[in-house]
Amino acid sequence: MTKNKKEPFSSGDHYFSSSPQSEANYGLVRARFFGKNFEFITAASVFSKRRIDTGTQLLIENMILPKTGSVLDIGCGYGAVGITAATLNSKLQIYMSDVNTRAVRLAKKNVERNRVFNAQVRCGCLYEPVEDLKFDCILSNPPVSAGMETVKAIITEAPKIMHPEANFEMVIRSKIGAKLFPTLFTETFGNCTVTARESGFRILLGKNTCNTKDEEGKL
Repeated sequence: MTKNKKEPFSSGDHYFSSSPQSEANYGLVRARFFGKNFEFITAASVFSKRRIDTGTQLLIENMILPKTGSVLDIGCGYGAVGITAATLNSKLQIYMSDVNTRAVRLAKKNVERNRVFNAQVRCGCLYEPVEDLKFDCILSNPPVSAGMETVKAIITEAPKIMHPEANFEMVIRSKIGAKLFPTLFTETFGNCTVTARESGFRILLGKNTCNTKDEEGKL
């Protein structure tokens, strides 16, 4: 893993900080998805400490998972999306990554707390922690507060670690990205579909047709 690259966002003490210095002030969030109960240890300087936020909940309830293969939860926070995905399908290998070292520690604890055996957590910026892998699905509740350049990078750099026909699924606030993000999806993946809308949020899905075309060209 490359360790000396400059992060594309501020190093202030926020949920997208690499090394928060604030007191942890741990909490516990309980949630129920698809008839299953979950518990997540949370802390200060990690996104949505007190509850599963509306965007994350919408993504969890509407994520389209492959039957087999590998799934990435990028910017995983304390792990709600990835851990739920791992619980729903034990045939999947789930990877979770975050630049925030506190979030990574929490996600690892929550993997153990929820007795998940098909998930692992990696630390690093954007796709650096998983640049050696290829995925069948990428899930993202992006860190909009870190800046649009970071969110754009999450979208535009995704194809390099995606299998042909893999899904990229991102939850966005409708009032922030309803026009910009579909354009980026279409430019990056060749398509964009809205799979769910609720409470001012929507889920965008892009299917990786770009790599499919590359593979066809090699035949």
